[in-house]
Amino acid sequence: MRHGMWTLAALIGAAFCFGCNNNGKSIQLFNGYDLTGWQAEGKAVWTVEDGAIVGQQGPGNGPGDLLTEQCYKDFDLSCRWRAEWPCNSGIWFRYQSADQAYQADILEFTAPVCYSGTLFCTGKMFLAMNTDASLVNREGWNTFRIRAVGDHLQVWLNGRQVADMHDDTSTHGRIGIQVHAGEKLGPMKIMVKDVKLTVLD
Repeated sequence: MRHGMWTLAALIGAAFCFGCNNNGKSIQLFNGYDLTGWQAEGKAVWTVEDGAIVGQQGPGNGPGDLLTEQCYKDFDLSCRWRAEWPCNSGIWFRYQSADQAYQADILEFTAPVCYSGTLFCTGKMFLAMNTDASLVNREGWNTFRIRAVGDHLQVWLNGRQVADMHDDTSTHGRIGIQVHAGEKLGPMKIMVKDVKLTVLD
């Protein structure tokens, strides 16, 4: 049932995907004081504190996602993030469903070893891995830049390119933030701010 509902949502989203006649338009996806334009799904708890979106596990270490109401196709996205570790989170993009999306990961993974900036694709696992832990500021703010044009996907972490891949799993979809499930990750906390997107369609 859930899969069918998401298939319909993806089709509707494609019809209203932000892009046509908006090339070069820059959009602040987060206004800095409330969650207008975003939808929460799952059990995670989402708040706004000190100008940042804050995501934490819900009851029973429950997961969840915070997703934009609008979907996007080709774009250049930047945001700043900070984590309280242990953490498994990330910035979703071209999110059509839990089975069709990409994510710029915020994590410390052990098998295989990879760190934040790793490019994840649902159903395919890691498309590109950041194996350099020194690129991540574990105690402070980090910057992501995510560029998606056609099947060309690129990710930068703190100014260093960590992914440059071609993949056609998803052509459009929503932007989002993930809070992963798991007692070992509790009480994880992810903070995201300065979320800006430039349309490239």
